[in-house]
Amino acid sequence: MSRRSVLAASAAGAAAVTAAGAAGPSNAARFSLGYAPHEGSFKSRGNRLEQIAYAADQGFTAWEDNEAAGRPLEEQVAMARALQQRGMTMGVFVAGMPRWGEMRPLLGGDDQADRERFLADIRASVDVAKRLSAKWMTVVPGFLDRRVPIEIQTGRIIDTMRRAAEIMEPHGLVMVMEPLNTIANHPGVFLQTIPQGFAVAKGANSPAVKVLADLYHEQIQAGNLIKTMETCWDEIGYIQFGDNPGRKEPGTGEINYRNIVRWLRAKQFAGVIGMEHGNSIEGRAGEERLVAAYREIDAA
Repeated sequence: MSRRSVLAASAAGAAAVTAAGAAGPSNAARFSLGYAPHEGSFKSRGNRLEQIAYAADQGFTAWEDNEAAGRPLEEQVAMARALQQRGMTMGVFVAGMPRWGEMRPLLGGDDQADRERFLADIRASVDVAKRLSAKWMTVVPGFLDRRVPIEIQTGRIIDTMRRAAEIMEPHGLVMVMEPLNTIANHPGVFLQTIPQGFAVAKGANSPAVKVLADLYHEQIQAGNLIKTMETCWDEIGYIQFGDNPGRKEPGTGEINYRNIVRWLRAKQFAGVIGMEHGNSIEGRAGEERLVAAYREIDAA
């Protein structure tokens, strides 16, 4: 059976039908957990809507798009419609993203302007989330300010997240703060581990402020993944996979994702697991290997 055609919105906002080219069968069993590919996971299959259709045909039930907030409005609408048609959940997009190329925001520093810019980004993200039918958005609380005691920075960031929560709570939206590793990828960031994120989320004390447990970053920064998630579980709102070293699909590095899947299933985790990593092999062979890797761990 050919893949279903996907409706795309036109630039004027009207719906237009785009055929998602005929490919493999669409009767693959759904995965037991909400693994979410992203644009590029299946880039040989065509444009974004065609990639979503292909992912659905392979049994995936979610999708994520870090760059969604920066896409044209008609593309946001088209993506949301395509996901709805295929019964897929929208995962995270990035809100309040540090402007890495322009500035190094210091949400815990002495300049209130950085915090106000962050809150402005959060306000703008509400409409993005509504267009995407998204519940979660990734936030990164900036960089360390070496001139300010860490305790002062932590207090200011907690206060900023409380203010952001006041914006999000009426809409039922959730900001998931992402700790990033400082060893391989993001030197100087403030939020570096899941337990540190746990402390900030506890301080913010809001259902709109949770932690994004990116296991690639946590493995590099601290390890001890299952115990860490167990300890911090009530403040974890979203999870992302990626093996280390290399940040490719499960099975290419040192993380035992079969055990993590068993643990998540025992926790009855029903949320989204973002596949925020590359493919270890280029082209269609790599895409097929990606699907097979997730079938392998999902069978655990």
